[in-house]
Amino acid sequence: MRAAFERERAGLEVLHLEVGQPSTGAPQGVIEAAQRALTSDKLGYTDALGIPPLRAAIARWYRDRYGVDIPEGRIAVTVGSSGAFQLGFLAAFDPGDRVAMASPSYPAYRHTLTAIGVEPVEIEAGPETGFQPTVAMLEALDKPIKGLIVASPANPTGTMLSRAQLTELADWCTRNGVRLVSDEIYHGLTYGTEAVTAAAISPDALVVNSFSKYFSMTGWRLGWMVLPEALVRSVECLAQNLFISAPTLSQMAAVAAFDCTEELDRHVARYARNRELLLRELPKAGFDRIAPADGAFYVYADVSAMTDDSEAFCKRLLAETGIAATPGIDFDPARGRRFMRFSFAGAEETMAEAARRLIAWKR
Repeated sequence: MRAAFERERAGLEVLHLEVGQPSTGAPQGVIEAAQRALTSDKLGYTDALGIPPLRAAIARWYRDRYGVDIPEGRIAVTVGSSGAFQLGFLAAFDPGDRVAMASPSYPAYRHTLTAIGVEPVEIEAGPETGFQPTVAMLEALDKPIKGLIVASPANPTGTMLSRAQLTELADWCTRNGVRLVSDEIYHGLTYGTEAVTAAAISPDALVVNSFSKYFSMTGWRLGWMVLPEALVRSVECLAQNLFISAPTLSQMAAVAAFDCTEELDRHVARYARNRELLLRELPKAGFDRIAPADGAFYVYADVSAMTDDSEAFCKRLLAETGIAATPGIDFDPARGRRFMRFSFAGAEETMAEAARRLIAWKR
């Protein structure tokens, strides 16, 4: 990203396929709600777990979208999903605990766990399991774990867990005293595959979501958790001390986000067209070993036939074509030099031009 921005500052064009955020801003209803709040509210501190109207709106979202009743008292509004992971990990785990996750995965999982003295246990997963963990993998671990993090849709692969797969993992966690943490921040960004919430499967699961992806509110720094009853008070106390509360303006505006689905679904339709274009055109440029991309807005490609150093490969790609993409080492320290990630969250014309340049570059 630094190299891409430096290239732009030098007056050269960059096609951004590296950024993991929507290219659109917040929906109009959210903007209007924020404007009203700016002129009508003093915007002081809120309850550590969030303002009641937003927690109620989130509860309705689960009831309407997933058919599951979540008490408002189990919902905590956070400073983005990043704040949710910090609070959730601190409440659920103790120093020295071991928490497993698939590799490749979002790097902040392991970094946040390491920062609080918890050992991340990365399980190498491949295309044969959709880059997702399985019960067999968990049972093959040489030492017990206290937690398991799953993501569906996942970053960087875009792969998803079916209801049966998620249920099997949740049941295993329950039997073995393992806390299931379900990262669901890409819910809403799916392409023909059902997104299943762990909140509908296990009351002991810690579920994380965010307004940054589907709701297109990345810079508003707002997320939420659905908490097991036993963790609510711990999260509340931690939030009071570490954050006081999530941004008040963002909370007040976000209540309107759930009424903006028509606008937001138009973004998803654009992502779907971008996805279709890349899945069709990337193989023509030699990127023919890619994860299914069932959700999120990423294509994760095995580039081992082209390079054994995806970081250097991405630097050369940027220098020679102006296309910025992400090397896999961010997501998989062991095997990531053989993979790279393309984001298709941008404009359709950007995706089309990137595909054209990639095909020309590889010829």
